[in-house]
Amino acid sequence: MDKVLMKGNEALAEAVIRSGCRFYGGYPITPQNEILEYLSVRMPEAGGAFVQAESELAAVNMVLGAASAGARALTSSSGPGYSLFQEGISYLVAGDIPAVIIDVARFGSGIGEISQGQCDYKLVTRGNGHGDSHLLVLAPCSVQESVDLMMLAFPLAEKYRHPVILLSDAAIGQMVEPVLLPEAVTVDIDRDEWTVKGCKGTDESKKITNVFYYMDDYNSYLRDKYRRMQEEEQRFERIQTEDAQLILVAYGISARVCKEAVRMARSLGIRLGLIRPISIFPYPRKAFEGLPDCCKAFLTVEMSITGQMADDVRLALDCRYPVYTYGTGIKVPASADIVRIASNLIEGKAEKEVF
Repeated sequence: MDKVLMKGNEALAEAVIRSGCRFYGGYPITPQNEILEYLSVRMPEAGGAFVQAESELAAVNMVLGAASAGARALTSSSGPGYSLFQEGISYLVAGDIPAVIIDVARFGSGIGEISQGQCDYKLVTRGNGHGDSHLLVLAPCSVQESVDLMMLAFPLAEKYRHPVILLSDAAIGQMVEPVLLPEAVTVDIDRDEWTVKGCKGTDESKKITNVFYYMDDYNSYLRDKYRRMQEEEQRFERIQTEDAQLILVAYGISARVCKEAVRMARSLGIRLGLIRPISIFPYPRKAFEGLPDCCKAFLTVEMSITGQMADDVRLALDCRYPVYTYGTGIKVPASADIVRIASNLIEGKAEKEVF
């Protein structure tokens, strides 16, 4: 393994190459442009194909074609571009086609702002095109975890023959940290029988089409696939929840600040804990089992205004506890503010910054 100092987006792009991906189609958008720029050089060096598409619509359909032929294929964007992926994602799901999509989230609706944000939570967990579409969604909180989860993403996509989303954000994508890069994986494009291959003579050509056209019980098939994801792919981290009076819930860059907030609170005698979802679909309901009797409430810390993850926390808790949200929008939350707000909630004081 190589230990290097790298920017988050570039480390993620190098992990794309080392994961065996050999097709990238994408379109520029801040704050993920370093992925596209890096792969424009590294993908051809690795013997793969790099295409700067004319739009995100074109890019996701290029990925659909390359993945249908057996390539590990990837595209990347940010919120506005991800919105344009929706129809292509739905076709990937309908065709049982594995692929990976990176969303480096930014702030705001419409074109929003190029600064950091966590406003794409509902887009990647509730969106993903028309029909009955759920995608596996992984949310790293560091440059190293971006690399590690990228190495996991294609095997998961192929395990379920299903698209996988890696949800980063501008803060993680732009920060520079030491990272251990894993050994490269080699993947045979012809390894799977189901993929489209060349034919000659009287051989019948292989087609990729909607699975439900030829499946006797598509309903059960899709339900069972999502049920397996729920049972086998919940990922999370718990920090000092055993005796916590209030438990923070945060992912991505907000979770890093919350870890510091827990340390700060504990040094002041405030019993704060943290649950960090790593998979946000499936949501890690198992992380909320075995809660201490002293726990009074939960506080989600999110860089969105509306508290997009809070409903998933309520569902995971079966609405048995109060769930508050500290939503900072475009601003990275400050650990001191989190400690102050949590302390006031434990003491039963109302907080104007919380809803």
